[in-house]
Amino acid sequence: MLYIYFFMSVAVLFVVDGISPVFTSPNGWWLVPVLVIGCTLGFIILHLVLLVVSIALVNPNKETEKGNGCFRKLVKYSLPMLFKICRIKVHVTGAEQIPENARVLLVSNHINNIDPIIFLEEFPDLELGFIAKKEVYSEMKFVAKAMKKLYCIPIDRENNREAIKSILKAVDYIKSDKASIGIFPEGYTSLDGELHEFRNGAFKIATKAKAPIVVCTLVGSDKCFKNLIKRRTDVYLDVLTVLRSEEVEQLHTDKIGEIVHTAMKENIDKRKSEIKNK
Repeated sequence: MLYIYFFMSVAVLFVVDGISPVFTSPNGWWLVPVLVIGCTLGFIILHLVLLVVSIALVNPNKETEKGNGCFRKLVKYSLPMLFKICRIKVHVTGAEQIPENARVLLVSNHINNIDPIIFLEEFPDLELGFIAKKEVYSEMKFVAKAMKKLYCIPIDRENNREAIKSILKAVDYIKSDKASIGIFPEGYTSLDGELHEFRNGAFKIATKAKAPIVVCTLVGSDKCFKNLIKRRTDVYLDVLTVLRSEEVEQLHTDKIGEIVHTAMKENIDKRKSEIKNK
């Protein structure tokens, strides 16, 4: 979108020049770049205002209806632009393994609050909704509105009965083709960047929905806020494997957790070693 807005600004400049000559004016040498940069910033600001207003108008008490295509597209075109502004570069491997035209359960390690946004930015066609701790909905009201629009689901990790309701809702979203679901099976953000023990009950979403499991890892996202704009942040998103629905149906959630945890741990250690030796 940044490039589109830049070329739109150049087009606007030609229109302005047709009304009042700019290129041939004595001050054209500095006026032209100032106008182009100003128009580009104006388009970006209008885009972001539209995004903010769209989120602000969400009614958090209303059940989300199927068909949030316009909001999804707005997010799809907003996030790459924001990532460029914030100097976040995501390196993706293995994305070709993700099934096309299918709802999936995406699982990953969790090292920063920006992690769900990275997946939304890189895999917009999956139409992901995430399971998030209920505290986000009470402490971050504005963010919660956007999450509501994207079919995210709150979960009470301390109340098993309520947690089961959230899992069943995620199953329904997949089976009714509303959204794919993303989870972080550790259940919380890892403060030390290491992979911790899983809450394997979350894998019931895949077994009950008969959905493939897309196994991913993230390395480097924990530095996004620290480096913000000051320097480029390289984030490594690796799609490790896809457990087909036929495989998932035959496995207990504990076995799924063991397979996924082993694959994630090996790749995280490998990726960290590669980065360290660069």
